[in-house]
Amino acid sequence: MALSRRANPASLPRVTSRSGLTDTIAAIATAPGSAGVGIVRVSGPNALAVADGAFVGKRRPSRTAGGRFLFGQLVGADGEILDEGLCLIFRGGRSYTGEDVAEFQTHGSPAVLARVLARALELGARPARPGEFTLRAYLAGRLDLAQAEAVLGLVEAQTDAARRQASLGLSGALGARVTRIAANITRTLAAIQAMLDYPEEGVPDEDRAAPLAAAEADLTALVQSARAGQISARGARLALIGRPNAGKSSLLNALLGYERSIVTPIAGTTRDYLEAGLELAGVPVTLIDTAGLRDTADEIEAAGVRQAHALAERADLVLALEDGSEPREALPADLPHGARVLRVQTKADLPTAWTDPVVLRVSAVTGAGLPELRDAVHAALIGDAARGEAWLTTERQADAARRALEHVQAAVHLPDDLAGYELEEALRALSDLTGRDVQEDVVDAVFRNFCVGK
Repeated sequence: MALSRRANPASLPRVTSRSGLTDTIAAIATAPGSAGVGIVRVSGPNALAVADGAFVGKRRPSRTAGGRFLFGQLVGADGEILDEGLCLIFRGGRSYTGEDVAEFQTHGSPAVLARVLARALELGARPARPGEFTLRAYLAGRLDLAQAEAVLGLVEAQTDAARRQASLGLSGALGARVTRIAANITRTLAAIQAMLDYPEEGVPDEDRAAPLAAAEADLTALVQSARAGQISARGARLALIGRPNAGKSSLLNALLGYERSIVTPIAGTTRDYLEAGLELAGVPVTLIDTAGLRDTADEIEAAGVRQAHALAERADLVLALEDGSEPREALPADLPHGARVLRVQTKADLPTAWTDPVVLRVSAVTGAGLPELRDAVHAALIGDAARGEAWLTTERQADAARRALEHVQAAVHLPDDLAGYELEEALRALSDLTGRDVQEDVVDAVFRNFCVGK
């Protein structure tokens, strides 16, 4: 586990009072089920004493330097051998949590891990709460709040795009990006305060205009990264919309690479919607095949059409399909418009009845145009908002960045005294993003979804 560098004292979180944080805690740190190796983690002031009581090797864990491991046996209170394994020692100040830590690496049997954990609890540790190890790392200044959220993102990453963003967040890249923005805001605020406090000295406008413009541009790019970051983490929903026999089910099957949806020449085959998941251009995607859009007296089919409209409204992206082998018929006007819609001409393997240079042409039969469609989907969902930098990946982060941007934009058009207030609020919003000055309930919300043992 890579550790962040120790935080600057000025960046330590304000939240420091938490019940039970002086206890020694223990948990199974590996996923449920059988595996070759399993880990039981112990952290806190008595972690090494617990290790002394549970582990027998050539040297006592409490007499072992940090960063070392011992080979030996895990034993019960009566000397029963529970398993053979390793004991890794991390000393306070140089561990993930900032405390003394002992990790027992054993065979990954659920029975072995449960017994080793029970032994640690017998020796005075208590069961760790969800996310408590990472919470202690945050409170010890080992991680900022954005890095802590990245830990959860890395644990839950289902695609390489999600892994990459979580890794960037854990490395402190997002915190560095925020620090750069805050530095420009602080520079502007200092210039304003100097002008207000020492008007006789005179501070030229250009001394503060440039850093404020840079902060606004960086914040705009950061806010724009939020949608891409959240989609890379949670995935996107793509609704396939079109008239009957537009090729929706065929395209779904072609993108999946197997037959998931029934395809027939009979119009109106799909009455209900059908979902299927895949990774599309590095993004976890749920494809939704919907009922064909047309006026119908069939109550079941009409319900499917209404449902298709509702799914299109809620989707992150709509693929509006039109049959290229038949005369063009306009899609309903009440479909979503703009950036959330990609227009696709299907059946490119058949003679073309119409052309439109802004519409993607694909064939589910030959595969023609599918690579270009995948690229277009990626561009529509992710784009180049992040430009290789760390993204905002949670709504909490996005809200803080939006508030900071609003305050900076307001400051541009206000007199100096009011502009100073807006810039102070912008800095406070950025502090919320990294957790340098954040309420305890916000911290609770961040760690609520962590697993036990992390």
